[in-house]
Amino acid sequence: MDFRKTEFIRSAAGPEGFIRDGLPQVAFAGRSNVGKSSVINRICDRKNFARVGSAPGKTIHINYFLTDKRLYLTDLPGYGYAKVGKDERDRWGKLMETYFAEPGMISFGILVVDIRHAPTKDDVTMYRGFQRTGCPCMVLANKADKLKATQVEESLRCIRDTLKLSEDTLLLPFSAEKGTNRDVLLSTIEKSLGL
Repeated sequence: MDFRKTEFIRSAAGPEGFIRDGLPQVAFAGRSNVGKSSVINRICDRKNFARVGSAPGKTIHINYFLTDKRLYLTDLPGYGYAKVGKDERDRWGKLMETYFAEPGMISFGILVVDIRHAPTKDDVTMYRGFQRTGCPCMVLANKADKLKATQVEESLRCIRDTLKLSEDTLLLPFSAEKGTNRDVLLSTIEKSLGL
């Protein structure tokens, strides 16, 4: 599967924009400043493909990227950014709830967290949301390049404990900046979807 063959398809501002064509959807969720768009750019091996904003909160819709005409990388709106108005936050929340509630929408979930910090309440809520869908999911601990090698294990233990991850849930240290563990991530996606 060639992840470099990825194209932007559309942004969905509401359920009428959701793609329901039967192809698997790999949904990326995370806080506004965690680097979801950078992760997608690294997966596709392209710079500035998924929008990377200087200010958090740039992803305000559900953005669909079609990869090799075989699956969608679905970039969900970031959460937890205080400078966005309450009405906009509520709209994002409703959009996410609708997306997560529709059966069969998510094939594989990836929660992106910042390896340098303990997961927030919002991260815990999002992880539980993935669990409720019944789809397989993993946690990607981004920004691993910002830590010393000796700090990584302790940070991963904190993330695992805070999210109460089961032993079989993959928690992968990752660097969108350096590409650390990109191959592991891609093979995990393919294996989970049986591609």
